[in-house]
Amino acid sequence: MPRPRDIGVIDTLIGFRDRTHAPLVASEKVKWDRHPAEYMFKDLPGELAAGQTRDSSIEETLAKMDAFNIRVGVIHTNDDRTAEALRRYPDRFVGIMPTNPHRGMDAVRDIQRAYDDYGLKGVSMFPSGQNPPCPINDKHWYPVYAKCCELDIPVFCTTGVPGPRIPLAPQKIELIDEVCYDFPELKFVMRHGADPWVELAVKLLLKWPNLYYSTTAFAPKYWPKEIIDFANTRGSDKIIYGGYFPMGLDLERIFREMDDVPFKDEVWPKFLHDNAAKVLGLTA
Repeated sequence: MPRPRDIGVIDTLIGFRDRTHAPLVASEKVKWDRHPAEYMFKDLPGELAAGQTRDSSIEETLAKMDAFNIRVGVIHTNDDRTAEALRRYPDRFVGIMPTNPHRGMDAVRDIQRAYDDYGLKGVSMFPSGQNPPCPINDKHWYPVYAKCCELDIPVFCTTGVPGPRIPLAPQKIELIDEVCYDFPELKFVMRHGADPWVELAVKLLLKWPNLYYSTTAFAPKYWPKEIIDFANTRGSDKIIYGGYFPMGLDLERIFREMDDVPFKDEVWPKFLHDNAAKVLGLTA
């Protein structure tokens, strides 16, 4: 069945266009001009046009969301426009916090403060992108995991081979197994494909009740067949939509290609809305 148009979508990775893409990794070995993995993407959405302000980029993203019936967008709190977006449109955006595990209890206190101040809905992790890199099962992450369990909020973790030219070892899929064992209450969402270990990712999704997979950073025509088959069979409650605007993909391309994804009728509502709503604790 083609994608239904009447489902209010939750996009678990969206943001606002900027003039430059600031480095995500504090390393002299890793440098880029516009995007940390530009070699992987064609036709990047581009930077703000001349005369367009950073503030107006909030309205631009909201208009794009409206065009594709995206009801809620999940944005990162390290963008200085996030606070304003949450203030203006509290029913359209929710915030999750990129977290540095090397900050120890300061990171835990940051999570609590954001939860108290504006209802933080989750934490995002980039294990290979830490300085130094910090594997998914490294004990530096454990205070973060424990805090997320306490607050009942999820972690969204970059998994698989990273796009930037940095080591992949911290993001190997098998490392998730130990975390799910040690923190069975933790809602853990795999981001960015789990490539090339998708078959193992599916095994772990089947094994652990609170483990999920999101489609971020990949155009729909590249979504793994294993993930589509899993969603259509035993994994309909485990696969979550996530885009990549403006980091690497336009929403126009994502939703155009999504029409060719062969999800079953009953999978679409869960994929586009219900599963993310459950993980994020959203009622709408």
